[in-house]
Amino acid sequence: MSAPLALMIASADDHFREMVRETLLNIPTAKLVSEYQEVSPNLYVRILQDLERNPDALVIVDLAGDPETALKSLERLKQAAPDLYVIASHYHADGETVIQALRSGANDFILQPIKRVDFREAIARFERAPKRAVASESKLGKVYTFLGSKGGLGTTTLAVNFASVLAQRKQSVVLIDLDWTANDAALQLGAAPQYTLAEVAENLSRMDQALFESYVTRDPLGFFLIGPADQPEQRGYFTEATFRDFAAFLIEKYDSVVIDAGRNLNDEVVQGACQSSTMVFLTVSQEFAAIRNAQRYIAALARMGFTQEQIRIVVSRYQKKAAPGLVNLEQIRLTLNQPVFYGIPESAAFPASINKARPLVADRQAAPDVDKAIRAFVDKATKPLAATA
Repeated sequence: MSAPLALMIASADDHFREMVRETLLNIPTAKLVSEYQEVSPNLYVRILQDLERNPDALVIVDLAGDPETALKSLERLKQAAPDLYVIASHYHADGETVIQALRSGANDFILQPIKRVDFREAIARFERAPKRAVASESKLGKVYTFLGSKGGLGTTTLAVNFASVLAQRKQSVVLIDLDWTANDAALQLGAAPQYTLAEVAENLSRMDQALFESYVTRDPLGFFLIGPADQPEQRGYFTEATFRDFAAFLIEKYDSVVIDAGRNLNDEVVQGACQSSTMVFLTVSQEFAAIRNAQRYIAALARMGFTQEQIRIVVSRYQKKAAPGLVNLEQIRLTLNQPVFYGIPESAAFPASINKARPLVADRQAAPDVDKAIRAFVDKATKPLAATA
C-alpha cells in the first residue's frame, strides 16, 4: 500500500489493546491513530470525529468485555457511518457470536487471543474491500473544549467569544460552563440563569430539544448557555457518564457545542468533555508556569488516548516581542513538542468587555484588531481537522 493503513481500537481491555499494538509492529504500513478505552453507546461520537482526520480508517471493536453493550454500540456506529469498515473480535467464534456481530454491522470477525496470521489476513481482506469514492463529512455537531493550563488566562473569555462568533454566523450553538467553582460564563454574558446542569442531569432520560431549550438561557447573539449552580455544593449528580449522554444529545441537535472546562483536568466531567470533543484548545500564556502546567496537561491527555492533532495550543495575551521573563512561540513549541495553533493578542478591550458583561465580538468597532484576530482564530479552528493538522 502506498498510503499508511490507519486503525482505531475500541476496547476496555488493556491487554487486548496492547496485543493489537504489538501485532501492528509487524505491519510497517499500519498506523494506530486512535484508542477508545471503553465500548459505550456513545462510541460512535468520538469515532465519527476522528474519521474526519482519517476517513479511510478501519475500526477494531472488542466485543468480549460486555457483549450486549458492545453489539449495541457497533450497531449504532454502523448506522451513523454505514461505509466504515469494522472488524469485531471476541474470545468465542461460535456461530451465534459471529452472526450477531455481522448482523450488528461488522464487516469481519477475528478470534482472541489474536494471532499474527489471522490479523494479517483480516487486514488483507480490508485492503481488498471496495473503498468509498468520497469520504462523507459527519453531520453531527462539533464539540470545542477550552481548557486552561492555569487560572487567569482568559479561557472563559475565549470560549464565550468563540461561541459568539459561531452564533453570529448563524450556527446553532450551545455554550456549556463546566467550571463548577468560578461559573464565569454567565457573569461575562450578564446572564442570570434560572436552571442549571443539575436540572439537565435530573431530566436527561426524557430530554428533547424543546425541554432542553426551556432550561437554557438564550444570549442576544442567539446561542444558548447552560452551566453550574451559583453554589458549588449544589453540583448534584452530574457525572462523566451524564455528560457523555448529554453531549451525544447535543451534537445531534446543534451545529456546535462550546465548553468552558476551566482548568481542573482532574474533574471526571472535564475529562469526559475532552474525550467527547472534536478539538481541545489548551490555553497558555507566555509565562513559564503556564507552559510547565501545559506539559503536564498534554501528558495527561495523551494517557487518555489523545493525539497531538486533537490538542491545539492557544496563547492568550500574546506578545510578538516577548517581554523579559516571557517565552516566545518557538520556545513554547520546543517545550511542548508541538506548534502553537494561534495567539490571541493582549488587549485592554477584554477586561472592558467583561465589565460590560458582553462578548468583545458583539461590538465589532470597539476593538477592531482584536475582533479580527478572534474571527481569524475561529476560521482556522473550524476548518476540517485534516486541513488544520
